[in-house]
Amino acid sequence: MSSGLLQVAVTLLIIILLVKPVGSYLVKVFDGKRTGLDRIFGGPERLLYRLMGVKENESMGWKKYLSAVLISNFVMLLLMFLVLRLQKYLPLNPDGIGNMPAAQAFNTAASFMTNTNWQSYTGENALSYLSQMLAVTFPMFTSAATGFAVAIAFIRGLVGRRDGLGNFYVDMVRSITRIFLPLSFIVALFLVFQGVPQTLAGAVNATTLDGAQQTITRGLVASLESIKHLGTNGGGWFGTNASHPFENPTALSNLAHIVCMMLLPTSLVYAFGIMVNNRKQGWALFAAMSFLFLIMLTTVFVSEYRGVPALDAMGIQGNMEGKEVRFGISESALFTAVTTAATTGSVNNMHESLTPLGGMVALAEMMLNNVFGGKGVGLLNGLLYVILAVFICGLMVGRTPEFLGKKIEGKEVKLASIALLIHPLIILGPTALALMRPEAVASISNSGMHGLTEVLYAFASGAANNGSAFAGLNANTDFYNIAIGVVMLLGRYISMIAMLAIAGSLATKRVVPVTTGTLRTHTPLFAGILVMMIVVVGALTFFPSLALGPIAEHLAMIR
Repeated sequence: MSSGLLQVAVTLLIIILLVKPVGSYLVKVFDGKRTGLDRIFGGPERLLYRLMGVKENESMGWKKYLSAVLISNFVMLLLMFLVLRLQKYLPLNPDGIGNMPAAQAFNTAASFMTNTNWQSYTGENALSYLSQMLAVTFPMFTSAATGFAVAIAFIRGLVGRRDGLGNFYVDMVRSITRIFLPLSFIVALFLVFQGVPQTLAGAVNATTLDGAQQTITRGLVASLESIKHLGTNGGGWFGTNASHPFENPTALSNLAHIVCMMLLPTSLVYAFGIMVNNRKQGWALFAAMSFLFLIMLTTVFVSEYRGVPALDAMGIQGNMEGKEVRFGISESALFTAVTTAATTGSVNNMHESLTPLGGMVALAEMMLNNVFGGKGVGLLNGLLYVILAVFICGLMVGRTPEFLGKKIEGKEVKLASIALLIHPLIILGPTALALMRPEAVASISNSGMHGLTEVLYAFASGAANNGSAFAGLNANTDFYNIAIGVVMLLGRYISMIAMLAIAGSLATKRVVPVTTGTLRTHTPLFAGILVMMIVVVGALTFFPSLALGPIAEHLAMIR
């Protein structure tokens, strides 16, 4: 256990050391300042803007910015659906894979367009190489860039003096060219060095040591894996995801995956502090998120090391079920906490086989959806709770709520409440509906408490745009493909609409001078209030369902 703690500590230290330099670079990118990549991408970007008819210096109001987000995402969603439905007739299909069924194609297109990357299929058997590139890898870039752009637009609204949130197309393009492409290129080369395949050649047949024949699938795995984790996308080329030796062959590749997942979400919180001219505010938010993350990580780490009492009595210590021996308990526990905190959805162990409390951690982080979170989403959801905390604190002391000098009034609170309430609604509602439908219940592989958790996890994963699965539910049915697809779209875009509306409202407000009665939101006290607000709201919303699922299962296990 001590060596496992050391591995976790070293990984977290690397992440923390990268926060400031990467965060500072993000500010340069989105403030339009010169970077070392201007000579490489400046010319192609300007050419692309001319072809698109985009004026680089034109700033959009929140309604125009939102329209650009929704229209561009809808067009890409439609194109992805068509590629999946027609892949049998399209090129780059060396293994002769057929067209994807309509319901599954809708689910997959919605999944990768919303940065969820939920998969009700096994990639090596269901997708051609062209589909892997156009309907999976390509939206991994655009969906991550969309989340980044919306988060940056909201920050501009906080510090703005008019309804101008920047240009969505410029923000998205710069996210891809200045951040995701160069980082993905470097990470992909490192993964190839570690043994991850990167080829357009089809599957190969091999003879095993026992003389049996085996078909070995390969493909453009390294390029997918790099953006998959940098963009907190999730998904995988292979059905077993990052536990497959072709996706994650070594301890170093595992370290790279974890660092990539946390790199940009953590750095964006620091960049937020710089962009609002209040670094203490950024660190306060970072501290609140870090506290929640460490609590979650400690819980899953200890729970997996303690294992199952019945097996412990037989001399089998720790829970190694569903885990790769080359990673062990510590790296599996860390990966679990990171992938659900950063809403990535990639897995290097089967969450179905976690102890009940370990599985609850994965569930809880998706239900809160603000423990750093994915590209932009975690920061936005964290700021939703900040607005709510500021409003409640203001009512308690009889002062008009203010955040960063802008008054928080009824309109902002209503919009924030809508964004916060839609999340539990699209998790708990569809879960209840699924448990009422015989064909949906038939997909559950385990009865009782664990079966409930399987369904709850599936909809929580979709609503949080996480994409990881509990692996015990057959989600490849028309009901689950359509239901989870709709949940993913609602979970992604309703909160974006609300946040951009809040940004537009705040941008037009004048800055209120700081007085002795102003609530300081960058202090340790307020960070503690924020944590309590997140925990209380999360507990009141989700505790009954958790009590019926993983908590009841844990009590039954120790009994």
